[in-house]
Amino acid sequence: MPIFKGSAVAIVTPMKDNKEVNFDKLGELIEMQIAEGTDAIVICGTTGESSTLSHEEHLDAIRFCVEKVAKRVPVIAGTGSNSTETAIYLSSEAEKIGADALLLVSPYYNKATQKGLIKHFTEVAEAVSLPIILYNVPSRTGCNILPETVAYLAKNVKNIVGIKEASGNISQIAKVKQLAGDDIELYSGNDDEVVPIMSLGGLGVISVLANVAPRFTHEMAWKYLEGDVKGSCEMQLKALPLINALFCEVNPIPVKAALNLMGREAGPLRAPLYEMEPENQEKLRKAMLDMGIECQ
Repeated sequence: MPIFKGSAVAIVTPMKDNKEVNFDKLGELIEMQIAEGTDAIVICGTTGESSTLSHEEHLDAIRFCVEKVAKRVPVIAGTGSNSTETAIYLSSEAEKIGADALLLVSPYYNKATQKGLIKHFTEVAEAVSLPIILYNVPSRTGCNILPETVAYLAKNVKNIVGIKEASGNISQIAKVKQLAGDDIELYSGNDDEVVPIMSLGGLGVISVLANVAPRFTHEMAWKYLEGDVKGSCEMQLKALPLINALFCEVNPIPVKAALNLMGREAGPLRAPLYEMEPENQEKLRKAMLDMGIECQ
């Protein structure tokens, strides 16, 4: 059984004006996502500003999400780090808390070799029993998990079962599926490539777009899964202007701005992220309105 099919939201971490985590608003966002059909929730990923959360905040957010969701959909905890020891600690604690699966980003900044990546991911996986989704996003980490590495891990480490692919390299993603086959669950990590990646055997998307258009993103993925490829493709193309607006500045700057425009009170960002440029916010507002999303 796959961890999930369809749309998993890479949920933001709402903040109070004093930059503390706003658990009340996080709870509201979780309830909204479930009500709108989102198939899984990824907590403390890149979009959740995990890099500026303390370990205590990180684990508190995972705990809160697990308790709030209460097994209605899978909770996937982001527990990756550029320190293997830290990734093991966060992953082990997330398992104790009750997460359903883990999302492990490739080590950033120190840029491990492919042998180093195999050792890193294997050591983390052996410390837990939860299923693991690898996260390949070289534009942010400076480290590319090559297809041969993915295939080796999928075939030799029993609980490494999936990959969130955000390399943007469709040829590489095709090779991942060619080499790993049914040993890997493939998910799009880019909202503008959901349909192309599903055409290669992908099961859905781990999505930023789903924060502001959860029902739409769920339906786009499920149309494809249920055989309505044309309908899914039409939705993918319709969403491109909004997707582009959500990534016109570094994620999660625009998506938090979008939620605030919707009155969802996602709050401010933690430094060094900074508020969205006014001209870009107007482009975002227009794209949201064009998609039928009400703004304040």
